[in-house]
Amino acid sequence: MTPKTNTDGRLDERPIEVDTEETVVAVGSRIRKLRSERRLTLQMLAAKTGLSASMLSMVERGRTSPSIGTLVAISSALRVHMTALFDIDDEEQLAAEPVHRAGDQPKFETAAGVLRRVAQNDNVRGLELVVNEYLPETASAVRPVHHAGTEYGIVIEGELTVELDGETYLLGPGDSITYDSATPHRLSNAGPERASAIWVNLDR
Repeated sequence: MTPKTNTDGRLDERPIEVDTEETVVAVGSRIRKLRSERRLTLQMLAAKTGLSASMLSMVERGRTSPSIGTLVAISSALRVHMTALFDIDDEEQLAAEPVHRAGDQPKFETAAGVLRRVAQNDNVRGLELVVNEYLPETASAVRPVHHAGTEYGIVIEGELTVELDGETYLLGPGDSITYDSATPHRLSNAGPERASAIWVNLDR
C-alpha cells in the first residue's frame, strides 16, 4: 500500500487508515508473504509475538483489523519495521535525507483512535523513532504483546498507562520508561484527555 504523493513530491499528510478493508487485506497479504519467505509457520510466529495462531491467520486473510501494537509485534518478529508491512516506496528516499519534515513522515491510524507517526526509521542501525497519540479509552493492543528489541518512551501530553508483565505504571508528562520488548507489554490511555508520547524502538 503506497501513500499518495502531493504535486511537490511530498507524502500525503493524511494518515493511512489501518482499518479500511483495502488496507487490511493488503497488510495481511504482505505479512503472509514475509512469513513465508522466512519459513515461519503461524505457530512459530505466534510464539514470537504472544498472539494466537488463529488471530494471526485472521490478520493474514484480512478478516480482522490489527491494532498498532499487533502490527509492531508482527513486524518485529519478521525482522522488519512496521512501515514495511505497508510497502511504502518512499521509505528509502526519506532515509537518505537528514531532515524528515512532519508532512513527509508516514502516519498510521486505527478507527479506535490510535495514531502512530514514524519520525525516523533506520533499518541499518535497527532504530525506529515514533510519535504515538492515543485518544481517551484507547490502547496499543487488546492484550499485552511481546517481541524482540528494547523500547524507550517519554510522555509529552496527558497520561499513559504501561502494562509490563502484570505490573502497571502510570506515566505523566515528562515521565519516561524503558523495557525489554520481550516482556509482555501494553500501552493505554484511560484518562479523559488525549495522550501523546515519543517512543524509540531498537531491534536489539
